[in-house]
Amino acid sequence: MTTAAAQIQRDPRTQRLLDAPILPLLVRMALPNALIMLAQASTGLIETFWVSKVGTDALAGMALVFPVVMLMTMISAGAVGGAVSSSIARALGSGRRADADALVLHAVVVNVVIGLGFSVLFLIWGRPIYTALGGRGGELEAAILYSNVVFAGNVFTWLMNGLGSVIRGAGNMLVPALVSVLGVVFLIPVSPMLIFGFGPVPAMGIAGGGLALVLYYVVGAAILGLYIVSGRNPARFRWLPLQGRHFAGILKIGAFSSVQSVISNVVIAGSTAIIAARLGVEAVAGFGTGIRLEYLLIPLVFGIGAPMVALVGTNAAAGLQARARQIALTGAVLAFAVTETVGLIAALFPVAWLTLFSAEPEMIEAGRAYLQIVGPFYGFFGLGLVLYFAAQGQQKLALPLMAGIVRLVIALGGGWLALNWTGDIRALYLALGLGLLAYGVIMLAGVVRR
Repeated sequence: MTTAAAQIQRDPRTQRLLDAPILPLLVRMALPNALIMLAQASTGLIETFWVSKVGTDALAGMALVFPVVMLMTMISAGAVGGAVSSSIARALGSGRRADADALVLHAVVVNVVIGLGFSVLFLIWGRPIYTALGGRGGELEAAILYSNVVFAGNVFTWLMNGLGSVIRGAGNMLVPALVSVLGVVFLIPVSPMLIFGFGPVPAMGIAGGGLALVLYYVVGAAILGLYIVSGRNPARFRWLPLQGRHFAGILKIGAFSSVQSVISNVVIAGSTAIIAARLGVEAVAGFGTGIRLEYLLIPLVFGIGAPMVALVGTNAAAGLQARARQIALTGAVLAFAVTETVGLIAALFPVAWLTLFSAEPEMIEAGRAYLQIVGPFYGFFGLGLVLYFAAQGQQKLALPLMAGIVRLVIALGGGWLALNWTGDIRALYLALGLGLLAYGVIMLAGVVRR
C-alpha cells in the first residue's frame, strides 16, 4: 500500500477491499451478489412460467416487452447503478466521506427522474414501439397491456436498483441480496394469484404478472431505503445541497455505460423484429424463450461484476493500480468459466429449458437452434461483460463502447444479411454467436495490452 493510502482513515469495510487476498475476497463478495441478480432474473422467469399458461399470444407479447424490461434493469442496476457504485467506492477509497454521503441523495434524484422519464415514454408511445419490434394482433395487445402496468410503476424499479447500488458501492453485497431473495419468495405465490385470481382477487391475466413485479420493486425499495437511512451503510443519507459535480460524475459514467446496455438490447430487440417479420409468432416465441437464458447470464456476471466495480474503483482511487488490474483479470477468468459452463449445458440439453415454458413444436425448434448455436459462445459474453464492470470502476469506458459497437454490427447487421441470403434462422443465430466472440476478445485484448 502507498504511504498516502495508508495515512487515510477509512471505514473498516473499505480498508478490507484494499488489503484482503483478491480471489477469496472476490468470491465472498460475488456469491451474495450473484444471488441478488439471480433472484431478480427469477422474477421474470416466474412470470414467464405462469403467463405461458395463458396462451401463445401472451408468451409472444412478453417476448416483445422482455428486452425493454431488461433494458430498464441493465441501465438502472448496471449502467447508472454502476456509476453510482463506482463514484461512492472511489470517494470512500480516497477518504472523501462527505462526498460519499452527498452522492446518496444525488443517486436517488437521478434514479427517480430517469425512472419517471421512461414511464412517460412507454406509457405514451408503447404501441408504436412494440409495433416497430414486430408486434401484431393478439401478441401486440398482450405486450401493451403488460407494458403499461410495468411502466406505471417503473420509478420503483429504478429506485430499488439505485439504492442497492449505493449499498454495493460501499462493499456490502449481502443486504441487497437478501432483499431480492425475499422478493422472489414474495412473487412465487403473488404472481399466479394475480394472473389467475384467488378468492376475492380477480383474475388479471398478463396484467397481473406486471402488477406482481411492480409490488416486488415497491417493497424492495422501501427496505433498502430504510437500511440506508438507519445509518448502517458507510455512505449515509443526508439532506445536503445538490451539486452539479455529483450529478455530472454519475451521469457521465452512466451515459457511457447506458450505451453499452442499449447496444445489448438493440441486438436482442432487432433480432426479435427480424424474426417476427420473416418467420412468424412461433419463431418469435422460441427465440424469446431461448434468449431468456442469455439474459439470465447477465445477473450471473453481474454477481461478479458489481463487486469488481467497488473493488477496482476503491483500489484505483487509493493508487493501487496493479492490484486493480489483477482484480479485473481474476474476475474475467471466473466469469468465463461460469457462463461457458451454462452455455455448453444449454447447447447439449436445449429442450430441458424450452419445455419449461411451452410444448409448441415450432417454438421448441426455433429455441433449440438458438441454444445449440449460440450457447457455446456464452463464455465470451461473460468475459467481456465482467471486464466492462471493471472499466466502470476505473471510469474508463471507451473500450467497452467500441467492443459493443463491433458486436452490434456483426450480430445484427451480419445476422440480417445472413437471414436474407439463406432464409435459415440458424444463419442469424451464428452471427449472434460471432458477435459475442468478438465482444469478449476485444475486451480481453484491451485489458491485456494495458
